[in-house]
Parts: sequence; C-alpha cells; structure tokens
Amino acid sequence: MPIKNSRLAEERPCDGAGAVNSLASRYRDILAGIGEDPSREGLLKTPVRAAKAIRELTSGYRVDVHSMFNGAVFKEDYNEMVLVKDITFYSLCEHHLLPFFGSAHVAYIPNGRIIGLSKIPKLVDVFAKRLQVQERMTYQIAETLESYLKPLGVGVVLEARHLCMEMRGAESLHSPTVTSKMRGIFRKDVRTREEFLKLIR
Repeated sequence: MPIKNSRLAEERPCDGAGAVNSLASRYRDILAGIGEDPSREGLLKTPVRAAKAIRELTSGYRVDVHSMFNGAVFKEDYNEMVLVKDITFYSLCEHHLLPFFGSAHVAYIPNGRIIGLSKIPKLVDVFAKRLQVQERMTYQIAETLESYLKPLGVGVVLEARHLCMEMRGAESLHSPTVTSKMRGIFRKDVRTREEFLKLIR
C-alpha cells in the first residue's frame, strides 16, 4: 500500500515532446539572463539538451512504485538480514538544483516476504531522480520498503557529497553527509543495528 504524502502513487507523466519544448524555451531565457547569446553556434542545441537532461534526472516523478513492486514480492521463510550496499546514486538538491551523489546501503529483515534484489537499487534510483534533500530521500526509501514488505526491520544509510556545499556557499570540500533511518528491530535491537553498520563499513 502506498504511503500517504510521499508521492508513491502513480503520477501523470508529462507529454514528452511538449515538456522538452517548454523546458527548452525556459533554458534559452536562462542563457540570455546570465549574459550569454543563445543563438551562438555552441549554444544553439544547449536548451534542448538541457531540457532532455533535466527530464532524465527527474524521471522518478513519472515512476509508479506500486507497479514496479508488483510481481516482485515473494513469500519466503527467511528471517536473516538482507543487505544491498554501495548503491551508487545521483540526485539534485532542491534548494539550488545542484547535484549530490554518493552511496546508499539498504537492509531489511524479512517477515515471511522478500523482494527481488534488483528492486532495491531501482527504488533508490526512483527517489534519487527527483528534486531532493538527502534526509527525505533516506526516509522515503525506508518507509517504502516497510510499507510493501512489512518486515521485522529496515535500515537505510546514505553517504553523499553535495556540490551546493562544495561549489558555493561554505565551499567545504570532500565533506560527505551521512543520514540514516532505522525502523523496527534495527532501531530497537543494538546488536542488529551494529551488525548492519559493521557490514557497510
């Protein structure tokens, strides 16, 4: 069952060609606004390329998580930790539209149901390809797995570098941000949490 207020329900996909053309027009305005000439040779195709790129980088808005999970959840009598670690992701900070990127580590302890392993990196990618803050993305991954699998526990850790912090503002280089979300036994049982954290180190 989709989680309330987390945009997991199917969203209306924007018309591809129409959306690209509309975005390209706005990118031309941006180029002119920063003092460039959108009509010069090197920039002629930039608005369309940028429009297609931003559509790809925000494609998570047009994914129906319910359909993605449909047929990928299986009954299984297994109750030990399942961990997929070092999942590379790229996202855009919603405050400055600059990239943040890093690795996700996602674990759960089944309670009679498991999910196809490939769906975990896909889930990370769905939420990464939206305008994000790292804290919310961490929460969304954990809450989605808990909602669909009803496991004994879920643990999610994200480690990322934020270019909005490295390229501007504080200009703090190579200072990764770490966020975590622990649910169920990962939160209640210290040994389980420590096992998870040890495995991802």
